[in-house]
Amino acid sequence: MEFTWFKGHGTENDFVLLPDHDGTLHGDLDPAFVAALCDRRRGIGADGVMRVVRCTALGHNSPAEWFMDYRNADGSLSQMCGNGIRVFARHLLEQGLVEGPEFPIDTRDGLKFLSVVGDEIAVDMGAFTTGTHSKVSAAGQTWEALEVHTGNPHAVAFVDRVHDAGTLLEQPAFSESVYPEGVNIEFVERRGTHHVAMRVHERGSGETRSCGTGACAAAIATARADGAHDPTEYRVDVPGGTLHVTVEPERTVLRGPAVIVAGGTMEWRG
Repeated sequence: MEFTWFKGHGTENDFVLLPDHDGTLHGDLDPAFVAALCDRRRGIGADGVMRVVRCTALGHNSPAEWFMDYRNADGSLSQMCGNGIRVFARHLLEQGLVEGPEFPIDTRDGLKFLSVVGDEIAVDMGAFTTGTHSKVSAAGQTWEALEVHTGNPHAVAFVDRVHDAGTLLEQPAFSESVYPEGVNIEFVERRGTHHVAMRVHERGSGETRSCGTGACAAAIATARADGAHDPTEYRVDVPGGTLHVTVEPERTVLRGPAVIVAGGTMEWRG
């Protein structure tokens, strides 16, 4: 199989983009192919794959022209990816497939609105919900974690230091009754007023250098702990850089860098 590909990242959360504008080249992506493509030794290497396809090719009646068909590194479906959608937007802009500075992209989590802000891209992540407290465990320690849904499920735990979570080579323990479909787990360290650091273990991908929906979840949990009611911007430091999240009463806006670093045509031999 021969196909065109691009690779990009948002704060080092990296993705392979597969242009399939009319939905004819890739169809319904095979999970084994996605997992192999994301493998950093036998594939291109990435935290996930995004198929770039028109909404009309999928039969979607949407105000947006483009749909972000996102898959985790293990090939499983994901509803939303905050870093991924900004990289997706950067690709559309560089290829002349949208006219900026503002435009919509459709996702499994609904319509998202993107805007160019200087060298960065911002995305209105829409509504969020918070739920119960449960426990998460890693490196022999256990913390209380807040349930936050930002398109994906998250368990946000405040720690003294982000390194307290250990290597994160294995899935941290969590309450499967609260998260029956798995969960992204954020370990959050306060560093100042409206400033936190975060590490994340993503379901289906393991620890990643950054997670956009996770940064939003961390900011939401911090705003809740701070008792913030007015729109408040939080700086979220991740291993791959810095993101900014504005938490409003009913939505969040995520802003950060998004870069396309490579592209080409490839004959896949598995």
